[in-house]
Amino acid sequence: MDTYNSSGFHAEVRLVNKLGSVEVYVNLSLMDPRLIALAAAVVVVIAVLGWLYVRKRRGTTADLRQKFGPEYDRAVLTHGSERKAEAKLADREKRIEKLNIRDLDPMEHERYSKQWQAVQSRFVDSPKGAVAEADDLLSSVMKARGYPVSEFDQRAADISVDHPRLVEDYRSAHAIALRVGKNGATTEDLRTAMIHYRTLFEELVQLPAVVEKKEVA
Repeated sequence: MDTYNSSGFHAEVRLVNKLGSVEVYVNLSLMDPRLIALAAAVVVVIAVLGWLYVRKRRGTTADLRQKFGPEYDRAVLTHGSERKAEAKLADREKRIEKLNIRDLDPMEHERYSKQWQAVQSRFVDSPKGAVAEADDLLSSVMKARGYPVSEFDQRAADISVDHPRLVEDYRSAHAIALRVGKNGATTEDLRTAMIHYRTLFEELVQLPAVVEKKEVA
């Protein structure tokens, strides 16, 4: 039996006789237009917020993937999900922003460049020693530029922010350098390590481009 009351509520009253007892079920549904409008507005707001969140996430993912390249994929494999990987990569960026990373001045550039030439020239006679020296020289350059160098994994993570496409080669070169003392690196491995070190070294010591200002007549 359906009934309507004066307040605009719809009431459904059902009488059921079970063994002489009476059970009454009442289902009241609000029909106030203002409440319906409010509920609809809440649904719309939630939908918009959800759309904005998804859009932001997609934008963040695209930006980080473009910036970090292979390092992004490595972070996903390491941390197990895109969300966790992106949080870690964002933490790296924030850490670098707090560090006082600077370019080398011309005198430092010249000094380190000469040191690299000396290390490279020794590779022919002592490839193992040259690789070890190259690894140390990279650490010295990083320290001069403001990177903390106490722990390698953190050092590589820091380097990945500004040199994301070279950091994996740097890890590879460092791993080869660690095998030198155990006779676990072939001459070809050592040559590969030197190439990786040289590529990163050249990026780290390069001088900032000078923009010439044209005088306005």
